[in-house]
Amino acid sequence: MDLSIVDLSPVPEGGTATDAYANTVTAAKQAEELGYSRVWVAEHHAMGDTLAGTTPEVLLGHLAAETDSIRLGSGAVLLNHYSPYKVAEVFGTLDGLAPGRIDAGLGRANGSPAADRALGTERRVENPDAEHREKIESVVAHLYDAFPDDHAYSDLAIPRSGEEPPVPWVLGSSPSSAKVAGQLGLRYCFAAFIRPGFVTQAFETYREHFEPADSDGGIDEPEGMVAVNAIAAETDAEAARKRAVAEASFQRMARGVVGSTPSIEEAIDELDGVPDPTPATLEAGEWPRTISGSPETLAGLLEQLADRVGVDEMMIQQVVADHDDALRSHELLAEGVGIAPC
Repeated sequence: MDLSIVDLSPVPEGGTATDAYANTVTAAKQAEELGYSRVWVAEHHAMGDTLAGTTPEVLLGHLAAETDSIRLGSGAVLLNHYSPYKVAEVFGTLDGLAPGRIDAGLGRANGSPAADRALGTERRVENPDAEHREKIESVVAHLYDAFPDDHAYSDLAIPRSGEEPPVPWVLGSSPSSAKVAGQLGLRYCFAAFIRPGFVTQAFETYREHFEPADSDGGIDEPEGMVAVNAIAAETDAEAARKRAVAEASFQRMARGVVGSTPSIEEAIDELDGVPDPTPATLEAGEWPRTISGSPETLAGLLEQLADRVGVDEMMIQQVVADHDDALRSHELLAEGVGIAPC
């Protein structure tokens, strides 16, 4: 099983965006050394002082200069806010900076009404799935110079490295995004930490609607990845204690409280105790929002979840109060799964 990381650039307690980006760079360098397959960075808006990951295209350019071989990508660029041509230009530029190792992760999401207005985004779209599909198709066509000769955009060339073009991925957390990915014959990544109850249905939909791509950028057979919230520690009990931060954060978001991440102690207090360790064997159909464990336990859990939907790669997302806990978790997880250091 391959492992990857998606980094949200959380702002540390008492820190700034500068500290958050420095931590993302450190995590990317460590991931490259440990043998992780890729590092993606996210796009969130109006998250106050909690998440600094607002502009993946800028942060990826910096990561390209700080790393040598690991794949870099967006998890995701929110395509509903932007022109496909501009997004293609961005990823063409990134490919020029890091030839042959860029992933164009394409998703969609609405933020707060104020943030959407500030971005110039129309929230009410007559057929959002059709628009999303058209935008993804346009990005891929621009990147691969695939417009027909008689198309209005056929002469718009995107500057790139000349090596492998950016690899398009469709990202989502619902069966509708899975259907789009399948119909377009593209790779698909599901955010299980957002809507864990839909993982199985999404991948069934993806495979049901999959059509082998007859153009550049697509694939002949379904290829997927699942992003999960997971934390590793030396023991199952210690990992469960650290998982309390994610559990409490999810509860806060469910109450409409955004812009804060509790410490471990605060989280345990809000949860009325330390969460139970994640069982080493999950019940049939069970998809926890977050999992934890020792390297051996967590490796087994990830293997179970990957087997359920037939993927060969899992992407790790974390909500932790201390960046050192995240780095240690990445190290232990690489050890448990047995990925090879560079």
